[in-house]
Amino acid sequence: MKQLEAMVAQAEPPRNFFRAVTRHSENHPTAVIAEVKRQSPSAGLIRPEYAGDGFRPEVIAQRYHNAGASAISCLTDERFFGGHLSYIERVKSAMPLPVLRKDFIIDPWQLWESRAAGADAVLLIAECLTESILVDLLILSQQLQLTALVEVHDMENLLRVRPHVGFPHPTYCLLGINNRDLRTMKTDVSHTLRLVDLVDEPSVLVSESGIKTPQDIARLNSQGVRIVLVGEHLMRADDPGQALHALLSPP
Repeated sequence: MKQLEAMVAQAEPPRNFFRAVTRHSENHPTAVIAEVKRQSPSAGLIRPEYAGDGFRPEVIAQRYHNAGASAISCLTDERFFGGHLSYIERVKSAMPLPVLRKDFIIDPWQLWESRAAGADAVLLIAECLTESILVDLLILSQQLQLTALVEVHDMENLLRVRPHVGFPHPTYCLLGINNRDLRTMKTDVSHTLRLVDLVDEPSVLVSESGIKTPQDIARLNSQGVRIVLVGEHLMRADDPGQALHALLSPP
C-alpha cells in the first residue's frame, strides 16, 4: 500500500473523464466511450488476430481517437477478458483521451492500483457491491480524482444506487445502464429506454452494450441519452476506427 501511495503521489493528474463525455456540441451531439477489448466470457476471442502479441491496444485507441471517440474504455481483467493493467498506460501514451479502467472493482486497494496505473476513471458494478461498499468506493474515487461509472443491469439495482449517483461530488460520477441481460447474455438497447424515466439526471447517463447502428444512437438521443459505451461491435470490425466513424454518421 505504501508503494501504491508513493506511485500515486508522483503520478500525472488524471485526465477529466467526466468532462470529456458530458461536453456536447452541435457537431458532436453524442459522446462515445470506445472500448478496447480482446475477448469476453460470452464471445471468446473477438478476432483471431487478437491472439497473443497480435493485440495492440494502443493502435486501436489511436484509431478510435481519430474517428471521434470522446473517451476510451480499456479492459484490464486477465482471466475473463484477456486484458492487462499495463494496457492503460499503453493506450494513454498513444492518444490524449481519458481512459476508463474496466474491471471488477470490489476493494479500495484496486482504486489506488487504478490511479497508480494511470486510469482516469473506474467502473463500479452495482451487482458486485453492497450499498455501503459502493459509497466507500465513491468517496475514495473522488479523493483520488477518478471519475466513477456506476453500472446497473436491472431496475432493482438502479433504484438501489440512484440516491448515490453524484455523491460525493456531481462532477465525478456517471450512471451506466448495461443493456445486456445477465441471464440470457442478449443485448437490447430498449432496456435503457425503458429505465431512463427512473434516472434523475439523464445528462450523466451512459447506455452500454448492444449499440450497433446510427439508428440506435438516434433512439437514445431522442430520450436525452447522449453518452454511449460501445465495444464488441467496434472490435469485430476489420478497422475499429472506421466502424466508429460509421456509427457516428447521421442515420
